[in-house]
Amino acid sequence: MHDYGDLCQAITDLAFEINADIEINEFRTLNRCLDNAIADAVTEFNHQRDLLSAHKNADALNERLGTFAHELRNLLSTASLSLAALRSGNVGLTGATGAMLDRSLVGMRNLIDRSLAEVRVAAGLPGQHRVFSLAEFIDEIKLSAALEAQVRECGFAVSAVDHQLAIHGHRDLLASAVGNLLQNAFKFTHPHSEVQLNAYATTDRIRIEVEDNCGGLAPSSIDQMFQPFTQLGSDKSGLGLGLAICRNSVEASGGILSVRDLPGTGCVFIIDLPRHSLPLVNPVTRESA
Repeated sequence: MHDYGDLCQAITDLAFEINADIEINEFRTLNRCLDNAIADAVTEFNHQRDLLSAHKNADALNERLGTFAHELRNLLSTASLSLAALRSGNVGLTGATGAMLDRSLVGMRNLIDRSLAEVRVAAGLPGQHRVFSLAEFIDEIKLSAALEAQVRECGFAVSAVDHQLAIHGHRDLLASAVGNLLQNAFKFTHPHSEVQLNAYATTDRIRIEVEDNCGGLAPSSIDQMFQPFTQLGSDKSGLGLGLAICRNSVEASGGILSVRDLPGTGCVFIIDLPRHSLPLVNPVTRESA
């Protein structure tokens, strides 16, 4: 495009130097040809850029799908071998083989949950928001997280929740976000330490906190950890997408995800959401109904 502009300037400069008159129709023809050439160049540039972007996106998608398939295959293979050993009758369900089967099943569930959450966030999924009980929400998460705590050999404590508190949001995405934060907490907390799940209300907000005993965060890690494909810990299993997906999932419900470092001890991941209350049930109305 710059060359076409230079060409126009060179032609007009040459005409001035040799004292050659350029008729109006000739100048219009020159400009029309240059405009068409510039338009064709811009169109071709955009086409090539779109092709390059499409190739990069396809390569990134293939890499992620390949990693997902590889992880899933490894987990499924371990689960199948464990099940075969248990069926032989030579090992007990409560021994190391049973624990290996538990780990494989938990790993498959976590992998699939993360992938489904990523698809939901990318798709937008409008119209999925509703008001639901915070206490029931935490109870459901507690049931599924207890098994992973057992597999990871660490404690798991859950605070009592006010039964009148409610959340307005996308329940599945929020459940995936809290579940992912717990998975990371179980993954990085020190052996035989405790992970805590707390949910409570302030004046106009609801906070869901996941606290671990990982030993604390490096000063530079807080700004990096929410970036896609970032893995800061020693355990590099997974795609490094969990916290990025968590943040998108929380923001889809109008919330904020942040982290607070507990130097030398661990860290607390905080989901901050608008506070809602469940509608009160009128006993008289219910009886008359």
